[in-house]
Amino acid sequence: MSGDRKEVTFLDAIRQGLWDEMKADPTVYLIGEDIGVYGGAFKLTAGLLDEFGPERVIDTPIAESGFVGAAIGSAMMGLRPVVEFQFIDFIANAFDMIVNFAGTNHYRWGQKVPMVMRGPSGGRVSGSAFHSANPEAYFNRAPGLKIVYPGTVEDAYGLIRSAIRDDNPVLFFEHKYLYRRIKGTISADAAPIPLGKARLARPGRDLSVITYAAMLHVALEAAERLAVEGIEIEVLDLRTLKPLDEEAVLATARKTGRVVVLTEEPQTGSFAGEVAARVAEKAFWHLDAPVARVCCLDTPVPYSPPLEDEYLPNADKLIARIRELLRA
Repeated sequence: MSGDRKEVTFLDAIRQGLWDEMKADPTVYLIGEDIGVYGGAFKLTAGLLDEFGPERVIDTPIAESGFVGAAIGSAMMGLRPVVEFQFIDFIANAFDMIVNFAGTNHYRWGQKVPMVMRGPSGGRVSGSAFHSANPEAYFNRAPGLKIVYPGTVEDAYGLIRSAIRDDNPVLFFEHKYLYRRIKGTISADAAPIPLGKARLARPGRDLSVITYAAMLHVALEAAERLAVEGIEIEVLDLRTLKPLDEEAVLATARKTGRVVVLTEEPQTGSFAGEVAARVAEKAFWHLDAPVARVCCLDTPVPYSPPLEDEYLPNADKLIARIRELLRA
């Protein structure tokens, strides 16, 4: 990276992180659909083929189970593959390889599987049911996996580097709505950000919103609007979902006594439910109201923009739920 500080998009930050880790470690390589000649569905890997060559930027057929399996094998042999799914929805085709092989190898025979599986996720882009998934809850209960879901440019850069260096299989979800809509700065000497550490995005006293990824920006918008009324909302950005920074979650719950967990996923069986359960179990006597969730509807993601708006959480829905808890 040239210069002291550089303003980049969310997408550029991930590309820069891949570039820097590939420069630093010759065992790092990329594999996935259309990532080489085409540069990826969102052009995130554009330029990497020219820089690192076809042996380290590998185009594959549309066969997720096959190329994830190949990546697992190469990781077991000492390489550090970074797998790209064209859309994260297609990760379902590799569920067996990820959950039953990558996630269990260390338990079975002490074998490290240092690999990253990444791709564009999330809605608000009229991607409909096949191009809008947030599958974190599916994998949260699978032992042996780590899950990262950044919401800022700085975290996207620092966390992708840490994910690549980790000796465990890491799922790295990238909300596509953020790709070119947010900007930030990363410095030439920016350090990797440790996995498993939440970030206090906004301090407050009246209620805590626990969230991550694109919903971070919804939470911050709601907090800004309520601050005008003298209501101070604390916003905790999880950044890493697994391992969960339980210490930070419980600290904010005990501080404010009221908690809303905000996530972009169907509510039933959600990751939000896991966070809410931990707060209820371990911070119950500090709470002044029940733990609440603001999630999506329990339906497939609609294609129609008005219907998708109804399906997704937004600042208005969050504020309404916050007001309910503040009255409790």
